[in-house]
Amino acid sequence: MTPEEFRRYGKQVVDWVADYLSTIEDRPVRSPLAPGEVRDRLPAHPPERGEPFEDLLGDLDRVIMPGITHWQHPDFFAYFPANASGPAILGDLLSSGLGVQGMVWATSPACTELETVVVDWLAELLGLPAEFRTDGAGGGVIQDSASSAALVALLAALHRASGGKIRDHGVADTYRMYVSTETHSSLQRAGRIAGLGGENVRAVPVDPVTLAMDVGELRRMIAEDVAAGAVPVLVCATIGTTSTTAIDPVAEIGAVCREAGVWLHVDAAYAGSAAVCPELRWINDGVAEYADSYATNPHKWLLTNFDCGVLWVRDRRPMIDALSILPEYLRNTATESGEVIDYRDWQVPLGRRFRALKLWSVIRWYGAEGLRAHIRTCVELAARLARLIDADDRFELHPGHPFGLVCFRPRWPSSVPDPDAETLAVMERLNASGELFLSHTKANGHVLLRLAVGSPATRAEHVEAAYRRIAAACQERR
Repeated sequence: MTPEEFRRYGKQVVDWVADYLSTIEDRPVRSPLAPGEVRDRLPAHPPERGEPFEDLLGDLDRVIMPGITHWQHPDFFAYFPANASGPAILGDLLSSGLGVQGMVWATSPACTELETVVVDWLAELLGLPAEFRTDGAGGGVIQDSASSAALVALLAALHRASGGKIRDHGVADTYRMYVSTETHSSLQRAGRIAGLGGENVRAVPVDPVTLAMDVGELRRMIAEDVAAGAVPVLVCATIGTTSTTAIDPVAEIGAVCREAGVWLHVDAAYAGSAAVCPELRWINDGVAEYADSYATNPHKWLLTNFDCGVLWVRDRRPMIDALSILPEYLRNTATESGEVIDYRDWQVPLGRRFRALKLWSVIRWYGAEGLRAHIRTCVELAARLARLIDADDRFELHPGHPFGLVCFRPRWPSSVPDPDAETLAVMERLNASGELFLSHTKANGHVLLRLAVGSPATRAEHVEAAYRRIAAACQERR
């Protein structure tokens, strides 16, 4: 493809995306296709000769689009958002156009240095401690997601707890990490990947009302493990669990970690973005005093398209020492000077994309005011829905909804033999309609419907229409 051909087709692609975003509300939210339908519409073998790009665009509409669930739809409420804004899309296009592989500073200085500035900007916007800045002993790095951030934090914690032995000798002792029963499953996976084994990822009970980690139980379990000869290595506190956005008491957990010499990782994958608003910055109480690492995903709620997760550490040394390997072909003067950051040592893979461009684009386009306006709009729309549900005796509102997620369940009459099955049936019927898309969770033995507000296209009329549709669907099942 020549530069002129790229120019011509590139304009068509940008127009296609713009048209898609402007008409997305006219489409069914969830793809109606059955498994295998997209594959059946595609050729079984690759083309022998190149094809015109117009043919690809035609198949995009004919084959691909019917199989797309529209995450940017204003009636997409199923999961935490995966925002894709115009500035982020263009930033990603610039990254793709440059084709940078930013594994070390020397391979593109701007790739590394822009990232250091952008993660420092974001730390400032979220009110995170100065120790997390890259011009100090700690610093931030863009990962693909909070799952990778958790794994890197665990590897750093293991390195610190073992005095560096694990790097060369592997996991020879019994190490334990602690999560709550509500913690994201990626922490369990991190424990498996790091070699701890599932049995050494201890699930701490939660408060039955708030679903926050029981700090007394955490303290008891750590003491029990130490008495048995195990080494506590990491505790994960969550700010905004995936299930219900429960918030663990970070300060209390941090005090326990400090007493026991345990690494505290704070997972704020979804809710961390809310701290751009000063009135919501309370969610980070205890982070400045106690957190060894902190992760949030701008790709969830900060208008930056997937993938873009940020991990900050208070002290970068254990992470770098755990992950650094320097083969001869990567040696260079800048690295050996010790004056630069080589982000290859801050992540699991060696290679890395120029993700900072899209986050830079978003922060510069919206500014702090625009980012706050987006978060506040989502929070207010969720609060509006919660008020409607709380005032309707046909529903029971799950307590606690400080962000964009509202959890609730229908109050079925006693004649309904299986209320949970009935709730799931209503959800499936609504999702199949294409008018909206919900998900569910389970808390205190009951199935709850989850409605997450996050799309910048979602307005009050979409939330109110969703409430009416849900109420009508439940009424039909009574």
